[in-house]
Amino acid sequence: MHAVGSLEFWIQQMINALGLGSQYALMAVGLAMVFAVMRLINFAHGTVMMGGAYIGLLLLQRGLPFPLVAAGTILGAAALGVLMERIAYRPIRGAPDVALFLNSFAVAVFLENIAVLLFSPRSRPFPMPALLTQVFHPWGDLFIPSIHLWAFGGALLALGGLAFFVTRTRIGLAMRAAAENPTAAQLMGIEVGKVTLLAFAIGSAMAGLAVLFWVAHIGTVQPGMGFEPVLKAFVACVIGGFGTIPGAVLGGYLLGALEIFLQGLLPSAMVGYRDALVYAVLIFLLLVRPGGVLGHGEAERI
Repeated sequence: MHAVGSLEFWIQQMINALGLGSQYALMAVGLAMVFAVMRLINFAHGTVMMGGAYIGLLLLQRGLPFPLVAAGTILGAAALGVLMERIAYRPIRGAPDVALFLNSFAVAVFLENIAVLLFSPRSRPFPMPALLTQVFHPWGDLFIPSIHLWAFGGALLALGGLAFFVTRTRIGLAMRAAAENPTAAQLMGIEVGKVTLLAFAIGSAMAGLAVLFWVAHIGTVQPGMGFEPVLKAFVACVIGGFGTIPGAVLGGYLLGALEIFLQGLLPSAMVGYRDALVYAVLIFLLLVRPGGVLGHGEAERI
């Protein structure tokens, strides 16, 4: 244990915050992309993560090497997001926001029950390779779990690639235009339907990448595992500013840092109240900045 206030304590907390925040950032970006293009809070985003985890488990049980398992998990999650958009969301595009949200909730419950029928409700172990479970001791009592390094590196590559895609490619710029004003984008010849489908695919692929790190922490998969990740992603988006990719990334890292530093600074008797304090901070932030750190409030007509 590091003494609170020591240099090692703060370095250790920063390492842990970067690792956890990277996972939250990947989760939040997928949620933010779908919201930006379709104005949909996709409650089924966590179920996509669950589906990707089960796809990875099935591939692992077939004896495939872990790089192929990881690729299958990401591609499987992307395919699940595409199917979800085509079957469940595209037919009701343009419906009221409440209808879209309730539809996403129904999709999440439906897919979770399908997973229960196919795999049973019990948890199943998800063995990870040694490269994700190692712990390095670079200096003194400091320790760096390899999962933190992989999560930070994976997030850096994925988010950097996404930033290049949306700012330097034609389809990326079309996606930004559709997010800014779908009607104007359509009048300019942009196929909003294809852009929306691509947003679901990319966002779901991010969820597939994030679930690899999430499962490495919890060690198991089960049908209800998607609820906590989608809740974390939602909170991260609200903190950073809903509907913006930079806001989702910033919110993910801020949420990770808040959880880690509360965990380290709170007395042991109060650690169980960490989540309550996190949501108290969220309430205060919304009172001060309703649009989030990077967001800006927009008046809506009721």
